[in-house]
Amino acid sequence: MSGKRQRRRVGDVVSIPLGPDKYGFGLILEGPLIAFYDYQADEPNPAGIIDTLRNKPVAFVLWVMNYAVTGGRWTVIGRMEIPESLREKPKFFMQDALSGELSITTDGGDRIPATKEQCAGLERAAVWDPEHVEDRLVDHFASRPNKWVESLRLR
Repeated sequence: MSGKRQRRRVGDVVSIPLGPDKYGFGLILEGPLIAFYDYQADEPNPAGIIDTLRNKPVAFVLWVMNYAVTGGRWTVIGRMEIPESLREKPKFFMQDALSGELSITTDGGDRIPATKEQCAGLERAAVWDPEHVEDRLVDHFASRPNKWVESLRLR
């Protein structure tokens, strides 16, 4: 963690430390959204990383606390144009803790009532701490379940 303050700008690519000599990568989207690539490297800023990421799939897209970037925990290593596939805001599901009622949102504000089937496969609406995202990426690359994803799953 560099601790160096930096701005969070749409199109910035961030390097995410995942352990000794392991790094994941994310692309900053609108608002709190970050797309995380299904790619890891053994250095924080490998040569040609922007071109490499253009050809890699996205593992998941989440809302993330700003301080992950602005506080310097994740280092901005470059910029790229937002791919067409990431320009539309993703849908997230919300589930009332008491009633279990479901809805779908793209921004956390406006909600559309939904069925369990419509929510299946969507991420739960939550703003993730960077530490939890890092855990999720480590588990993703190890092909194992993640405790944070499990705790947020559709009930």
